[in-house]
Amino acid sequence: MYIPRSFAETDLPTLHDFIERNSFGVLVSQADGSPFATHLPFFLDRTTGSKGTLIGHVARANPHWQHVTDQTVLAIFSGPHAYISPTWYDAENVVPTWNYLAVHVYGQVTLIEDPSSLLDIVQRSVSVYESSFPQPWSLDSSAAYVKPLLNQIVGFRMEIAKIEGKFKLSQNHPIERREKVVAALHGRGGENAEAIANAMERTLPQ
Repeated sequence: MYIPRSFAETDLPTLHDFIERNSFGVLVSQADGSPFATHLPFFLDRTTGSKGTLIGHVARANPHWQHVTDQTVLAIFSGPHAYISPTWYDAENVVPTWNYLAVHVYGQVTLIEDPSSLLDIVQRSVSVYESSFPQPWSLDSSAAYVKPLLNQIVGFRMEIAKIEGKFKLSQNHPIERREKVVAALHGRGGENAEAIANAMERTLPQ
């Protein structure tokens, strides 16, 4: 990923936090000489490997798992994004741009097919995504439908070899312009605009 120095985010806990907040990502690899991508939720094990490990599963019917090993693969995590109008800068010789947050993760995939490990992956995934609900659902591993379902998925682990973050938040502009953009985004409203405005505010001098 092309990352100008002013937009680079290198703090590992910050990047981990971002992945956990934006955990529905895209797994990209080569399959028979062409790119192949699968959109899926990941969960992050921060304690395994020097940079952490991504864990997930795909449908066995998805051919991706048959081509994903023995190569470096890419997982893409996208966050909020917003169009930035040059009219907000109140300056001359400026152009439109787009502010956004993204993290790219690189590593090698290890497939997991044994039922006990697959069950652990599914249970951990359920725990991660249900934990914020007032009445979390849990998987009853003894239920008759569980074993047939496990036969229909393939799990994977991807130890992170490289992780890079691009937090493009107008850091290459003077503070006064950035403050005007923040105000304009708040005025525009909407989930993405508000999220980018809040992220930009965190980059401003306190």
